[in-house]
Amino acid sequence: MLQENQTIVTEFLLLGFQSLPCFKVALFILFLMLYIMTLAGNLLIIILVSNSQRLESPMYFFLSHLSLSDILLTTNITPNMLHLVLNGGGTIYVTDCIIQFYFYGALTTVECLLLTIMSYDRYLAICNPLRYTSIMDLRLSLHLVICSWLISFMVILSVVILIFQLQFCGPHIIDHYFCDFDPLLQLSCSDTSIVKLEEFVCAIPFVLFPFVFITSSYVLITLTILRIPSTTGRQKAFSTCSSHLTVVGTYYGTLIAVYIVPSRGHSFNVNKVISLLYTVGTPFFNPIIYSLRNQEIKLALMKCPYIRSSFSI
Repeated sequence: MLQENQTIVTEFLLLGFQSLPCFKVALFILFLMLYIMTLAGNLLIIILVSNSQRLESPMYFFLSHLSLSDILLTTNITPNMLHLVLNGGGTIYVTDCIIQFYFYGALTTVECLLLTIMSYDRYLAICNPLRYTSIMDLRLSLHLVICSWLISFMVILSVVILIFQLQFCGPHIIDHYFCDFDPLLQLSCSDTSIVKLEEFVCAIPFVLFPFVFITSSYVLITLTILRIPSTTGRQKAFSTCSSHLTVVGTYYGTLIAVYIVPSRGHSFNVNKVISLLYTVGTPFFNPIIYSLRNQEIKLALMKCPYIRSSFSI
């Protein structure tokens, strides 16, 4: 009888950054500029890899897909976040909220798998160079990328199907700027234990195992590089994987931190800031890190006809 009297919630109220009303315009301009530069930087990486013969290798093929996932990840969150900042919050339909979480979860998983593939690529190139081209050929590269996208969206779909079966009957306020997993489940009046178990089970093979694999790969890579007799050879080997290692450290560091910091009470504002680092910051910094620390991309950038024409003007 009590269940029948409960009102089913059809909309959530996303608070966004209501605790910072004085900085509303400044935050809007900052996030808009970051979003535009994120799109431009990652699109530039994709264009360079697609058109430059210098970048016709598996490593850059994987990088272009990482840039694509960055574009989709930030586009899934930032436009609505800009709306929330400008209006001091806003409503979102429950269905739209769950769909936003679906794309966020799937794209986060894609990035984890792509970073894992890139670490395996660097492992083969440095630890097994004689067999690198025969193992990491075009066919294997395509299969790895396609499987990463398909598996990620299918796995998160299994979690989202369970979330769609939950009932939301109040409260309806999410103190966040997007529909994340924990804030969403906290509003459900149904039993969420199965959903949490499903999410935990999925996180082990698609977040924890990739992190362990990447760490193990770079331990072996480091040991191999240290055995190189010449200083020049060691520096060249380190330079080929330093960009990827920087991105991995930034991405996994913020991703792990957001689930370590408590999400209730005053510390939830800290959670928002940490979430910004991997939903807005990482997609923005990835193309910068790869451009500044990779000589091949620098050369491809300078030889791009569009860049040369802009300099000539």
